[in-house]
Amino acid sequence: MSTLSELLAEHTSLPGDAVEHLQRVVAEWQLLADMSFADFLLWIPLPQDADVEMAGGPEEFLCVAQARPTTAPTAHSEDAVGARVNPRDNPQLRRAVVEGRICREEEPRWHLEVPIRRETIPVRHHGRVIAVLSRDTNLAMPRVPSPLEIAYLGSASDLCQMIADGTFPTTAAAAGADTSPRAGDGLIRLDAHGLVAYASPNALSAYHRMGHDTDLVGVPLASLTKSLTRDPFDASEVAARIQAALDGRTSLRMEIRTRGATMLVRALPLRPRGDAAGALVLVRDITDLRRRDQALLSKDATIREIHHRVKNNLQTVAALLRLQARRTQIPEARRALAESVRRVTSIALVHEALAYSVAEMVNLDELVDTVLPAIGDGATAEVRAKVRREGSLGTLGSALATPLVLVLTELVHNALAHAYEPGQAGEVVVKANRSSHTLELIIADDGRGMPEGFDIDRADGLGLQIVRTLLAELDSKLALRPREGGGTEALITVPMTAR
Repeated sequence: MSTLSELLAEHTSLPGDAVEHLQRVVAEWQLLADMSFADFLLWIPLPQDADVEMAGGPEEFLCVAQARPTTAPTAHSEDAVGARVNPRDNPQLRRAVVEGRICREEEPRWHLEVPIRRETIPVRHHGRVIAVLSRDTNLAMPRVPSPLEIAYLGSASDLCQMIADGTFPTTAAAAGADTSPRAGDGLIRLDAHGLVAYASPNALSAYHRMGHDTDLVGVPLASLTKSLTRDPFDASEVAARIQAALDGRTSLRMEIRTRGATMLVRALPLRPRGDAAGALVLVRDITDLRRRDQALLSKDATIREIHHRVKNNLQTVAALLRLQARRTQIPEARRALAESVRRVTSIALVHEALAYSVAEMVNLDELVDTVLPAIGDGATAEVRAKVRREGSLGTLGSALATPLVLVLTELVHNALAHAYEPGQAGEVVVKANRSSHTLELIIADDGRGMPEGFDIDRADGLGLQIVRTLLAELDSKLALRPREGGGTEALITVPMTAR
């Protein structure tokens, strides 16, 4: 099934700001569905004609989005997105467009053996009705009115009227709407003077955890919340946001810390038909969530410290090997120790990157740009070839980054050591091409090319043995081929699936 944006693009000619307004409505409507104890369907009138109201109404309606309540049985067990209805079968949809007001069916209708009462709410944007919301309530389960249900329904009706007025949701309300507190987390209804008219049991429990041990009804919420908030700046800010909602301005959600808890608070203005009707304050207790976050941060800091110490230990090993190489008189042993220094240093650089990374991820481009010049400078005194990178390797996890960096250093060093005559200038290029499935690496030199009869599978050099072993861990293989224009290319294709 297509997304809301795709359906709007395919079936309507709505301008971008109107599409964004509908997306904001959809971002907010889970709150409406929960407080209404009803399903919400978003209908688009067809055809899209600026004068459709004057022409007698649309000829058809298309459902482009659907939301079900978490507080009541659904009225639509089937997926209604993509369904089309004729206004003759559902005249309330056409009335909402033509009359521009909320319309309600007097008698319930039956849908799949379920009695449903439907209300239609015009979605107004810049004075024009661009869509219709239908609020469908399942009447099969009789409900006994309670203070919570009355507060929910009253707040939902005010917000629905604001949708019909074109004053809700605002642009500012879009950010964080999907992660803001929900009605079931804790709901407080304020009157026009900022006094608590109703507080749900969860909201009352939240404020008890914040340090308020009495009832909330009749209490000025802005000043109370300010007095309970630990940080002075946050205290002033949360009080200002609650007051802004009472003044008719929408604000974003805010996290506050109190003496005993951490809360997420959001305030929504209630101004149906432009009349000040108070505000709706949603509050969620996220104390345990923040404690887990702190534990994860502590664990992450420990892991980073381990990488830092491993890096320091590897650098110590490299320094010891370097000292041993200087004291060794045998040239072959000195070269072997120098190669060990290079390999240990490459691993140390990976751990250094991990010590400053997030989520055990390594930016390979930055790391390779640090490693490759060092290989070129320390290859041999006779070779004057340079090393550079083309393309992007991207960011990879530590399990893949360490062997891949070692493979690159071995192949680049191998090219510098064997592709050029003493004193010959040249260039070794590491080319990277990454897709969603594979990472392709080509190490290309412009040197003398491969010796005649060379077989990579029979090569017994330590560097190539290391490369073959590491590539086997990466489910990849090494292929050598002549480079166009002279030289050699080493090709590696690493699968990225499930990495």
